[in-house]
This record gives sequence, C-alpha cells and structure tokens, in this order.
Amino acid sequence: MGVSNTLQTVTARPDPRAVLTLLKPVTWFPPMWAFTCGVISSGQPLSGRWSLLALGICLTGPLVCASSQAVNDWFDRHVDAINEPNRPIPSGRIPGNWGLIIAIAWTVLSFVAALPLGPLGVIAVSLALLFSWGYSAPPFRFKLNGWLGNAAVGFTYEGLAWVTGAALMLGGTSLPWPVWMAALMYSIGAHGIMTLNDFKAIEGDRRMGVGSLPVKLGEVPAAYVASAVMLMPQWVVLTMLLVLGKPWHALTIGVLMGVQLGIMRWFVQSPRDRALYLSAFGVPFSVAGMMVTAFALRGALGAGA
Repeated sequence: MGVSNTLQTVTARPDPRAVLTLLKPVTWFPPMWAFTCGVISSGQPLSGRWSLLALGICLTGPLVCASSQAVNDWFDRHVDAINEPNRPIPSGRIPGNWGLIIAIAWTVLSFVAALPLGPLGVIAVSLALLFSWGYSAPPFRFKLNGWLGNAAVGFTYEGLAWVTGAALMLGGTSLPWPVWMAALMYSIGAHGIMTLNDFKAIEGDRRMGVGSLPVKLGEVPAAYVASAVMLMPQWVVLTMLLVLGKPWHALTIGVLMGVQLGIMRWFVQSPRDRALYLSAFGVPFSVAGMMVTAFALRGALGAGA
C-alpha cells in the first residue's frame, strides 16, 4: 500500500488551475507597473520600442514575479499549512516535488526570456531571480527577518524594475538622479506595503519562527511603522517634483497621500482586521502616484511620446 501511494505521488500531475494559483497572477502587477513607470520616466519616445516594453512587462510579471511566487510557496509550504492550508502545495493539488520543479523551470524560463534584452536585461533579471530565491530559500531566507525580507522584495519588485525600464530605454547610459530617487523612494514605500501582507500570517509566522514586523514589534506598532514607511517616501517624491518645477503633479501626489492617511488612521486601530482593507483601498493611491511621478519626470527630463 505504501509503495502504491508513493508511485501515485510521483506520477501525479498538478492541475493547470492549481499551477496558475501557485504563480499568483494578482502579484504580477507591482513589478509590471514599476517597469512601465521606469520606461515612461526615462523621457524617451515609445515609438519603435513597443516590443521592448511588451517583453519587459512579460518578464517582470508572468515570468520573474511568477517564479518568485512558486519559490516562496515551496519553501513556505509548512507555514502555509497553518496560515493558508488551501494553497496548492499544502492542499495537495500540487503533489510531491512538483512545486519545486515548477519553481526551477520558471526560473530558467525567465533567464532565457531575458536574453534578447542584452547584457543589461540579463543582469537585471539575474539579480531579481537571485533575490527571489534568497528571500525564500535557505541558507539566506531573508523573509525570516521582516526588515530585511521586505526590503529585498521592495527593491526588486519596485526599484530594480523601475531602473531597468528606464535604463533599457536610455540604452544603458547613466540615469538622471530624479529617476534613481523615484525608484529608491517607491522601493522603500513597498517595504510598508509588504508589511501589510504579514498581518494575515501572524499565527503561522510566530509558530514557524518567521520574524515579520507584526511578530517582532506587535500589531499596533507594526501598523504605525508600515504606514510611516509608505507615506514618508511619497513626501520625498512630492518635494522632488516641486524642485523640478512640477507643482501640479506634486499637488496630485499630496491629494493621493491624504486619502491614504485617512484610511491609515482607521487601519491602526485594528491592524489585523483592517490590513486587507488598506491593501485593497489605500495602496492603489500610492500606486497611482507612481505613474503620476513617472509622467512628471518624463515631462521634466525628456521628449514627448
């Protein structure tokens, strides 16, 4: 009976719908958006470069980000068995070692797909893949430390994607300082956004030794930290846009921040219950600010479309 069960596990194939769930399409949006913002902020015309934009968006979302989600689910399968037992791996919908096989296959596919972008694209994708494995897999497993893990995700999902988009458009030449500053600030802001995701996993993280900020600091202090880390970088961006002579764009950022602040004041009163609400209804205003910033930089630094 034991041999039969083993053979069944080895030969079983995962349901394609379970594989799609494993790759978490809902998470692909942030790096795709950041890459697009980088392309726009470069100030370079898009005409004749639509294929570059399409390949970059495909790489950042359905390939690199998807591979990172598969890696994370595989190495988090024991934590997910507590926090989210219906996820594809702990539920058995992706049996045996198929989770690891998919993670490796998607990583290799991502690297190969980056080859047409040349050395710059290959280096950027390689860095993103290394960080995605380092975040989830031993011996590094950055996610065990909420400060380090969230920073790694923020700087790859947002900063690296933004800088890569701008650099590809500029042909590898040096980037203007406002592009670097925008990428850095929204990377830091992403740290706070990542912390919001940790509130739903407090119980499993605590039991499995994952030092997320809600576990390390407590729910309410972590909520204040997440809110501040989201807002302060946007204030820096607002100031930068004023320096660059873009007052209307700066005003728009300020209005978007005001909406977020209103939701955050409600969120910190009951963080675990309201983190999802802030993610769903507050974070989009920060994300909208990224595109506002990209178009402001495009107008300040370069040509029209």
